[in-house]
Amino acid sequence: MVKAVNPQSSGPERAKGPVDKALDLLGALVRPGGPHRLADIARQTGLTKPTVHRLLQTMAETGFAAAEGGAYRVGPRLLAMAAAALADSEEIQCVRPVLADLQSRTGQTVLFAVRQGAEALYVEKVEPAHGYRMTSRVGGEVPLYCTAVGRAILSALPDDDVAEILGGEPLPARTPRTLTDPAAIREASASASGYFVEDEEYELDVRSIAAPVLDRDGQVFGAIGLSGLTFTLDDASIEVFGPIVRATTGRVSAALAENSPGLGVIKGGRD
Repeated sequence: MVKAVNPQSSGPERAKGPVDKALDLLGALVRPGGPHRLADIARQTGLTKPTVHRLLQTMAETGFAAAEGGAYRVGPRLLAMAAAALADSEEIQCVRPVLADLQSRTGQTVLFAVRQGAEALYVEKVEPAHGYRMTSRVGGEVPLYCTAVGRAILSALPDDDVAEILGGEPLPARTPRTLTDPAAIREASASASGYFVEDEEYELDVRSIAAPVLDRDGQVFGAIGLSGLTFTLDDASIEVFGPIVRATTGRVSAALAENSPGLGVIKGGRD
């Protein structure tokens, strides 16, 4: 039998080695509210600024971190690893056949995303066998505020979390159609229909529909969305597909509530 290590065991406290410091740094990077300034990461980890800078430089060079305007966020390599790990989880195994069924019924690209701070991380994608390929990819991140999966996730978050994510200032416009005013985004993230439509706000010529998935505790686990070109997802199609997406997420939420725990470590919720 393998004996578990007890971090609370008695004895002198072990000095932090390079691996401990790197793990502390990764923990700080994935906290909500990124990208994070070097000084904030140093304060969060208790490491010196020179040490944090050196580690961040190494992580950026290897893809585990990414510099953004003088601050740092999770890098593409770490996101890809997280998506790969999630793909083998019980939760995604539960979701995968439902996504394939939804794709077959609608003919559109189907995506499953979970929250990562102020972003949605794609962890599964099912595409049509033929036709236009969406630019979205497993392991890729998209903002919560201007995507259908993001709005679906926002709709199920506590008001304080939504306020922290959106802030009080206008957000960057991805296209001329992007809603940037936090109040307008909050309104767009409230839907009596139970599903959310994004119309060329993230990418021109592309529309999306999404609805939230809840875990066994009633907390938002992620969102399932459809994406397609505007002429394939016209108003008539949205009226048909929207309720199908909502019903699909209801099935997944029920299955997760019955069989599987949520993935709190992925949600990026507040401490």
